[in-house]
This record gives sequence, C-alpha cells and structure tokens, in this order.
Amino acid sequence: QVQLEESGGGSVQAGGSLRLSCVTSGYSVTWNCMGWFRQAPGKEREGVAVINKAGSTSYSDTVKGRFTISQDNAKNTLYLQMNSLKADDTAMYYCAGSRGTYCYRSDYIMDSWGRGTLVNISS
Repeated sequence: QVQLEESGGGSVQAGGSLRLSCVTSGYSVTWNCMGWFRQAPGKEREGVAVINKAGSTSYSDTVKGRFTISQDNAKNTLYLQMNSLKADDTAMYYCAGSRGTYCYRSDYIMDSWGRGTLVNISS
C-alpha cells in the first residue's frame, strides 16, 4: 500500500516562508504527476501546484510567483516552497499523486492522498 505523508506545516506571520515536504512510502510506485492541494475552512479544495515526471509545473494564479513545487525522486519526496505568505494561504495542505497519463491541478486525477499538514498565517 502506498502512503503519502506531509510535514512542514506550522504557524508563521504574513510575509514569512514555509517549506512543505511529502514523502512517498510503501511499495514502489512511479508517479506521473504529483501535486499540492489546499482546503481552507468553508471553502472548496484548491489545486495549488502540480509537477509531472518530466519536471513541468503548473500553479494556480493565487500562488504563482510565490510558491515553488519541486521533487527529489531519489528521496521519493515532493516539496512546496512557500514564500511571501498571506493570511489567505491559511489552509490544510495535502499532497497527492497520480499514475495516470495526465497532469493538471484537479483532484479527480489523483490516485493517492496524504492526510494533510496545517498551515496558519497570521496577519
């Protein structure tokens, strides 16, 4: 069974930075696409960023220029570097992976999900 485990969440002031990590464990799997999603209280889940096996990335307009998604395949780890954080970035952040053909910021294509890590930004 494949497991995804996020870490790195926490509480920071607006303008600060955080780096989230997501480790894949369990049986060997090759993700064609991995992504970060977030859900704030009372809001729908949002696709923040995705990266495909070749390293191509896509970001939501709300984080473009501030967040960077990256992956270290040797460590089976996905990262999300978050800079210039705003109060609106407060949410539970989830990583997800897909073995399918396509890679875009939609939770419908994702096969596996982590349990999430909480990010709280104070203004």
